[in-house]
Amino acid sequence: MQTFLESFNDMGRIIKNLLRNEPVTTVSFLLAVISILFVPIDGQYIDYINFKTLGTLLTLMIIMSGLSGQGFFRNIAGKLLERVTKLRTLGLVLILLCFFFAMFITNDVSLITFVPFTIEVLLMADQKKYLIPIIVLQTIAANLGSMLTPIGNPHNLYLYDLSGMKPLEFIGMMLPYSLLAFVLLVVITCIVTGNTTLKPAKTKKCNIGYITPFKTTVYLCLFVLSLTIILRILPYYIVLGIVIAVVICVDRKNLLEVDYFLLLTFFFLFIFIGNMKRIDAVSDFLSRIVAGNEFSVSILTSQFISNVPASILISGMTTDYSAVCIGTDFGGLGTLIASMASLISFKLYGRLPDSRKGRYILAFFMFSIIFLVFLVAEYMLIN
Repeated sequence: MQTFLESFNDMGRIIKNLLRNEPVTTVSFLLAVISILFVPIDGQYIDYINFKTLGTLLTLMIIMSGLSGQGFFRNIAGKLLERVTKLRTLGLVLILLCFFFAMFITNDVSLITFVPFTIEVLLMADQKKYLIPIIVLQTIAANLGSMLTPIGNPHNLYLYDLSGMKPLEFIGMMLPYSLLAFVLLVVITCIVTGNTTLKPAKTKKCNIGYITPFKTTVYLCLFVLSLTIILRILPYYIVLGIVIAVVICVDRKNLLEVDYFLLLTFFFLFIFIGNMKRIDAVSDFLSRIVAGNEFSVSILTSQFISNVPASILISGMTTDYSAVCIGTDFGGLGTLIASMASLISFKLYGRLPDSRKGRYILAFFMFSIIFLVFLVAEYMLIN
């Protein structure tokens, strides 16, 4: 009996940790299990899974994890900051790094890489009071910068593949909104930060790490190879196989650093959505709500379940993938859970001993609403 209770308690702790650390994956798992009760497992389940999306995501995550682990991005940031003398310039560099890098390394990796670096830099520069506004703007920058390219975030990649768009077609669709986001970031950053003069030496003391030339070169070559999937030149499984084989030989420990929970989230959501589409009453109800309202429904749904699950859910009820893509990209603004990448910054800031979490959440919401209003207005004008 005691052994049973201990096992039950251990299971309870595991579930609690999963809910705290991987809430979206846990919830998507529960939704998948519940849906299986209504639609028993059969041969159609295999058709639910978009293996190309999963394989491409895994390929990119392995490569980006490797580049990040080699300190490649932090070294670039360090070089850019060497001659910074004004707080305004410092803020712009830190925020726009997230904006531009998110286009290629995803919003998650951009924030994991640059937010800790930002905390170091600002504390070294005695600018602690600017931690919240700059980290919040970095988070918004990563979420909005990532929307320009198919590889900027996971749901972009999924919708890009689902829609069959060409790379330049996708970029052209998102470019007007990315340009507006860039202008807003520059203007708001200049307003928020003062014109204080910094001591350049202080920004040079930050730990930016050292690049391993050979491994970094290997990962950069693999990144170029991964673009052949996006350009639909090589099949994803061939590129994935090459990437895994090379990394096993060169940097096998990196395979343990990949966020496999993201892949599980997609897997569970594919099952859930596939089953919902086979329940006529549910499918008809959701389709009626979504039809003609893809953009607004995508934004609103993202606020409660985050934009990755929202994109998979809504795309299963419509063929207007452009509206879903733009809506879920905009939907990353608003609440903290609207984009799981936003929680990364919040957790990193929250680790500081004297962090002000309530003020951070309020600042994030207020800045997000400003960006959201302008972007939605632009969408309405274009469409």
